[in-house]
Amino acid sequence: MVEKYFTKIEGQLTKLKLDKMSSTNMQQLQLTQQNLQNIMMQKQQIQSQLVEFESALTELKTTDKAYKIVGKIMIASSKDNLTKDLEEKKEVAEVRLKNFNGQEVKLKKNLEEFQKKVMEEMQKDKK
Repeated sequence: MVEKYFTKIEGQLTKLKLDKMSSTNMQQLQLTQQNLQNIMMQKQQIQSQLVEFESALTELKTTDKAYKIVGKIMIASSKDNLTKDLEEKKEVAEVRLKNFNGQEVKLKKNLEEFQKKVMEEMQKDKK
């Protein structure tokens, strides 16, 4: 009688540990998904900035006069200074994009691992 009671309690403790582990992995999975979404959004913003920089650089090559927006006003500026400034901003954006690409790859790998863990735990729970 006492042995059955302890066996029942051990079974319940094991189930609690599995539930806790499953819950932790599920939270990690959700957190990783959110992080991946954030990285992808930031990556998309950087990509659109790069398109704008390319467009501005192309436009600068075809114009005689160039202006720079400072606050709410436009100030005449030399094409060389603006080109240099845009090239620097473009380089920074490219580095950031490369960084986001690396983070995206790592997060996707982590996401796959957590998905496997959660699926394995769900399969164990069904048995």
